Amino acid sequence: MSVTKIGTLASFKETFDGRFTGPEDDEYAALLAECVWNGDIDRHPWGIASCTTASDVATAIRFARDAGLEFTVRGGGHNFAGSCVADGALMIDLGPMCDVHVDPAGKRATCGGGTRWLQLDAATQEFGLATPGGFVSHTGVGGLTLGGGLGWLSRKAGLSADNVISVEIVTADGRVLRASKDENPDLYWAVRGGGGNFGIVTEFEFRLHDVGPIVHLGLTFWGLDTGPAAFRAARDLVASLPDDVGILLAHLNAPPAPFVPVEYHNAPGYVVVLVALNDTDAQESAIHELRAAVPPLFTFDTPIPYTQLQQMFNDSAPWGIRGYEKAIYLTELSDAAIDVIAAHLPAKASPISFIPIFGLGGAYARHEENDSAFAGRRDIRFVFNIAALSPDAETFAADRAWARALWADLVPHAAGIAGYVNFMSDLDPERILASYGKDKYDRLAAIKAVYDPDNVFHFNANIAPATQ
Repeated sequence: MSVTKIGTLASFKETFDGRFTGPEDDEYAALLAECVWNGDIDRHPWGIASCTTASDVATAIRFARDAGLEFTVRGGGHNFAGSCVADGALMIDLGPMCDVHVDPAGKRATCGGGTRWLQLDAATQEFGLATPGGFVSHTGVGGLTLGGGLGWLSRKAGLSADNVISVEIVTADGRVLRASKDENPDLYWAVRGGGGNFGIVTEFEFRLHDVGPIVHLGLTFWGLDTGPAAFRAARDLVASLPDDVGILLAHLNAPPAPFVPVEYHNAPGYVVVLVALNDTDAQESAIHELRAAVPPLFTFDTPIPYTQLQQMFNDSAPWGIRGYEKAIYLTELSDAAIDVIAAHLPAKASPISFIPIFGLGGAYARHEENDSAFAGRRDIRFVFNIAALSPDAETFAADRAWARALWADLVPHAAGIAGYVNFMSDLDPERILASYGKDKYDRLAAIKAVYDPDNVFHFNANIAPATQ
């Protein structure tokens, strides 16, 4: 550390109300492990500034810039790419900023930038309310929302980003701003899908919807031989489902759970999950039609608390696992695309690697393309994700290659190379541009030039500032 940085750090600590942890501190290694979900990420920040207020965040940004340090932003730390941490950079950690306040009468909630979905769901479900948010509850609210935010409620209420009423955000020059429809509307548009390119969001205000506390789960599992036919039948159901029914198709290995017959524990197969948020008639009809078309190996139907539904896939992504993912948009889940999946499944090495396919439509599709900066067309019917996951390096390397090969063979059957930016481990500029489209990307780049002309927020799916 240079003498200049030593002096600047001493001054920073005098004005910073949060906690600074450096490599020389005993708790550094443990805190770093808590901050980064992906066990394949081995990077070591210059220090970790754990913030408690927007003023702390502004102070940390100014310190980093004055000291000539790059900095990253950690919300939930669940990003596959490990964007929250970089060697030799200051990590601005929002983890302590996780307070949630719910206004049940106004159906609004505010939460800090370090909140996780587990915390937000718990607070809103006390009043039978929720906002769309994710499939793994230890994911951070901030990163998921800024990139869009798919979840069980997306057919009912759109993306997480579609439900943002306002944000508090700290910009590259240390200003604390409010962005909403009526205040800094350009910034409000950009942060709802444009990622962490424009500042550090320290508070979100969300619109809430009547959900739960009990929803109805219908899970159906088929083996490798009949799974492709089941996927074709499920695909044909999506367009007719009402908004209150969420759907997920997936390839996975059956868990060794009590509801799975012992003979199918860890068996690879295909699953379709239909969730009725309110009226169960349409869900039950769809389930009956699906199971009649292709008899399954086993089924599981149950009422379930919404908070437990949100945690259903937590075990598929445990903290510290090695992870890599690819994603692609499908306007339709064609027979050819299903055939590609089937052809690649035998090469999967890890039993916990899986392929979730998110069925859209409903409220998601009714938003206009330019309502927000979301990098995905509203006519997309399926978001296809390939998640390679393993605790050991050798199996992980094999499944990372498997994920890349499967993705490459799906591209001819998809909407080009565009994909959901929250599901990108490889932050390739060409794919980022393709995902946003030129017009939306250019608009984002112009806003970036206003709020971050030096591109200090670049450890992300980066939007480069427009040049004059």
